[in-house]
Amino acid sequence: MSALGLGLIAALCWGLHDFSVRYLKDSVPLMGSLMVVLAVGTVFQLAGISLSGAELALPSQALGYAIAAGGSFLIADLALYAAFRRGPVALVAPLVASYPVLSVGFAIWRGVEVSSWQWLAVVVIVLGVGAAAGRPQETGVTGAWKATVALSLLGAAGFASTFALGQYAAEFGAPQANLATRITALIGLLCLMALTRNLVWPGWRALPLLVTMGVLDGMALQNVLKAGGMPHAEYAAVSSSVFGMLTVVLAWMILRERMTALQWLGCMLAFGGIGALAL
Repeated sequence: MSALGLGLIAALCWGLHDFSVRYLKDSVPLMGSLMVVLAVGTVFQLAGISLSGAELALPSQALGYAIAAGGSFLIADLALYAAFRRGPVALVAPLVASYPVLSVGFAIWRGVEVSSWQWLAVVVIVLGVGAAAGRPQETGVTGAWKATVALSLLGAAGFASTFALGQYAAEFGAPQANLATRITALIGLLCLMALTRNLVWPGWRALPLLVTMGVLDGMALQNVLKAGGMPHAEYAAVSSSVFGMLTVVLAWMILRERMTALQWLGCMLAFGGIGALAL
């Protein structure tokens, strides 16, 4: 399977994951929720490696990148969860999904040649997610919309860094890189919870949803990192950004969040950009 295809599978998983975040009530603590999701994803990845009989350890030259990816992943997840609690899916999801420009930028920094046509496709994707985000008054965000936008963009930067660092580590073993990334993020979260005295359990009622989210998150990151070493590995990160569109459409279908004609046009532009990259 190509890097583009792996990214689309990740997009489906993350689209369902991010849509599920909206079902977490304010009474369910943010850090407690993320703790369960990261823990389940770690166990899921560990089980997969054990069943395959592969080695757990990463070579030393890759471990540092995986640890750095884990730190970026934790920042991205915290920003993502906080943003979804503040604003509607139609605003947050497309902004978080705007990371393809950074992903392609990282690829250029590593020496990958990107044609003008490919850059044009990426710009179309970003314009699409920007249009799909809508204006604050359209998405129902009031005076706090600037903080919501800032958190969403922080999440986008965190995910782009995670993919760039994690894909390099995955060239030495994608499952092992995913596992090291998740363990780092989970340990970092537990330390943060201890420092802030925020060691809270999300509750048994939220557990089934959080476990499902953990499995979806584990599958998504595994597919993006698996593209490391493939031709145009950055395409996995670019195509995975479609998760924002899927989340918005699910919110429109199920949560009845309003979408304008401009937002629909943005969705079509983003999908068109992904299709152009596949040519």
